[in-house]
Amino acid sequence: MSTPTEATAVIETRLIHRFHRRAATLLTEAAVLSSVPVPALAELREFLVKNLRHHHETEDRLLWPMIAAVAPQAAERFAILSEEHDELDAALDALEAVPVQEEADRPRLERAAEAVRSLVHRHLEHEEPLLFPALREHVSPEQWATFAREVIATSPPEAAHLIVGFLDQVGTQEEVALVLSALPEPAQQFVPAMRDQAHAALAVLSGAESRA
Repeated sequence: MSTPTEATAVIETRLIHRFHRRAATLLTEAAVLSSVPVPALAELREFLVKNLRHHHETEDRLLWPMIAAVAPQAAERFAILSEEHDELDAALDALEAVPVQEEADRPRLERAAEAVRSLVHRHLEHEEPLLFPALREHVSPEQWATFAREVIATSPPEAAHLIVGFLDQVGTQEEVALVLSALPEPAQQFVPAMRDQAHAALAVLSGAESRA
C-alpha cells in the first residue's frame, strides 16, 4: 500500500502527463483553425517544445538514476524510455524549425505538431505502467520533494501561465491545488493572475473566443 506522500508523486506525475497530452493535442487542433491568431500558435509551440524537453531531461538526468539506484532491475526499461525521449527530441527539433509567422505556415505546423502529439501519447502509454509503480515503491517522500523542487526551479519561464490553465483543464480542483502548492511562496501570489491569463489564452487557442 502506498503512503499519502508516495501517492502524491503519482498524482502529480499523472497530472503533468495529462497536461502534456492536452497541450500537444491542442497545438495540432489549433494549427488548422483560421480563427486562432498565428502569434498564439507560436506561443503555444514554444511552450510545448520547451516544457516537453525539460520534462524528459529531468527524468533522464534525475528521476531515472534515482529509481535505478535502488531498483537496478528497472534500469534497462528506463533506458528504453530514454531512447524514446531521443526520438521525441528529433520531432521537437522539427516542430521548432517550422516557421510560424503567416497563414501559409499552418499546414506544415499541423503536420509537425501531429508527429509530436503521436509520439507523446505513445511514449506515455509505455512509460506510465513502469513509472507509477516505481514511484510508489522506490522513491521516498524526501526524494520526491527534492526532485519536484529541482523541476520547479529549472522550469522554462516562457508562457508559464499556460501550465496553470492546462492543469485546470485536466485535473480536479484538489489535484491542481496539490501540484501548485509546491510552488515557492513568493510565486503563490501570482497564481490567480496566471490562471486568468491562461484561461483567456486557451479560449483563443481553442477557438472559443471567436464563437463567443
